[in-house]
Amino acid sequence: MQLTRQLVFPVHRTMPWGAVGAAGAAGLLLAALTRTGETAEQLSLYLLRAAILSFAVGLAFLLDDPARHTTAAVPTPRPARIALRVALAVPAAAAWWTAALLLVPPGVRPPVGDITLEAGAAFVLAVTGAVAVVRFSEVARPGLPVAGGLLTTAVLAMLFWPGRWALFVPVRDERWAAAHDRWAVVLAGAVILGVVSAVEPMRRRARL
Repeated sequence: MQLTRQLVFPVHRTMPWGAVGAAGAAGLLLAALTRTGETAEQLSLYLLRAAILSFAVGLAFLLDDPARHTTAAVPTPRPARIALRVALAVPAAAAWWTAALLLVPPGVRPPVGDITLEAGAAFVLAVTGAVAVVRFSEVARPGLPVAGGLLTTAVLAMLFWPGRWALFVPVRDERWAAAHDRWAVVLAGAVILGVVSAVEPMRRRARL
């Protein structure tokens, strides 16, 4: 525990805040484009979802670490190192999401709880993708391939996802509640996959 506390400031300095900040700024710009009007409710949902995707792309770079193969030999296990990076990013993500919601006029803002569930699922999926790439490859910078995969998956899901399992539905659509039940499943699955993928491979431990 003491060693983990000693890692806080060094890890904070090596975090890819530039990539996260740039993606967050782009997302806030999208959220700020919302205006009131007859079609603003639907537009605000699209813009907020685009903002969520933008910030999720930034979070895909969270585990980028050029010194990964050097730090692999430190006594702090990989799950603790990953958890520390995630813990440092959580306050920034919470602040960003609060700002994004506040930029959308209250009269056209989607249901906060439901859209927050979508955001949480997207953010966790991005980080889980990076964790999985680190777990199953020797890549030191998983951000770029994960970001590309996230964008591709989002586009394909919006275009070809079966309607009966729809995730991206309008606010007044009768499938809204069922869609967010599915979002909850996506979030839970992403958390489980992320936790499992964070474990150090046994073969690498044996080699050490």
